[in-house]
Amino acid sequence: MSRSVVYLLAISAGAIVANIYYAQPLLADMARDFGIGVVEIGTVAMLAQAGSAVGMLFFVPLGDKHERRGLIAMLLAGGALALAAMAVAPSVVWLSAASFILGTTTAGVHVVVPLAAHLAPPQQRGRIVGTVISGLLIGVLLARSFSGVFGDHFGWRAVYWVAAVVMLVLAAIMRLALPESRPDAAPSWPELMKSIVTLAREHAVVRQAALIAFLMFTSFAALWTTLVFLLRTPPYDFGTTAAGMFGLLGAASATAAPMVGRLTDRYGTDRAILIAIVTTLAGYLVLLTAGRTLTGLVTAIILVDAGVQSCHVANQSRIYAVAPHARGRLNTVYMTAFMSGGAVGAYLGPLGLQLGGWAGFCAFPIAALALAAGYGWSVRPRALAAIDSFS
Repeated sequence: MSRSVVYLLAISAGAIVANIYYAQPLLADMARDFGIGVVEIGTVAMLAQAGSAVGMLFFVPLGDKHERRGLIAMLLAGGALALAAMAVAPSVVWLSAASFILGTTTAGVHVVVPLAAHLAPPQQRGRIVGTVISGLLIGVLLARSFSGVFGDHFGWRAVYWVAAVVMLVLAAIMRLALPESRPDAAPSWPELMKSIVTLAREHAVVRQAALIAFLMFTSFAALWTTLVFLLRTPPYDFGTTAAGMFGLLGAASATAAPMVGRLTDRYGTDRAILIAIVTTLAGYLVLLTAGRTLTGLVTAIILVDAGVQSCHVANQSRIYAVAPHARGRLNTVYMTAFMSGGAVGAYLGPLGLQLGGWAGFCAFPIAALALAAGYGWSVRPRALAAIDSFS
């Protein structure tokens, strides 16, 4: 697998997934334009995550049925149309509907990641998947920086026009540059959907990874959806640009993903996942106790991002070892849970802030992470035995 293809997949993953994160630094500006409150505008971010979960369920399995390069290009074109619809939204209802549709098209990124695993040699799979996921995560985090700065100068609608053009250009590049990738078999749609349920039922490792991913991404989405509102309150009183620039902190920690992939190849996934959960929980405890200082806030963001990203890499390396012929469907189970957690976190973060201030915001993610830590520890021996049986 050539290095240029790896980098193309990584860049593509980052650009696609960025579409549902442009909104986060812009939520306060959107709320002001439409005259609505924190929880109501938070629904826009929640619907993007929910749409992504729906896209995982209905589009990602097609990667095990249809030629993957064409499928990716089709989803990119659909994303461009949804982005344009957001740019011209005359009402919050229109904006919310377009946000949901946009979320469904970002499922294309989860055709890209299994494609990377499919093309990678087995002995390099962890490193290559880690590199592609690193690109994905950097896209998530730099999206906030770009939209915060660009939106502050040109308005939030301009962000979506630029993103729409990027998707159209990327669709053409992916169609021309990616190698053709056809699945070994072409099951019917009902067979595909039935097999998703069968895979989830038969493989405990997949169920365990999905539940942990749900809880971890709940904490991640809660932080980044609510951060723009936290930064507009004392002691910070920051604007949209400053809120967006905090994405650079997470982008720096995303560079750890390839290293996590290498360590996972060498030492296994169970230890990496538990360490990642504890790291994320530590980040929220720092946020709760010292988040009103800039040093505490920066430390907390780095810990949360590094923990969630590391867990994501280790989890995906784990599930891709289960059934190589069905990586798209395995990814459907995993990413549907992952993005559902994002939708829950995007709603609970602003709700917690409204109900209980700083402590209320932290309460929901800390509870989710404590549950993830307890569950991860309880299934650790069984998970290790299951992985060994597949190896």
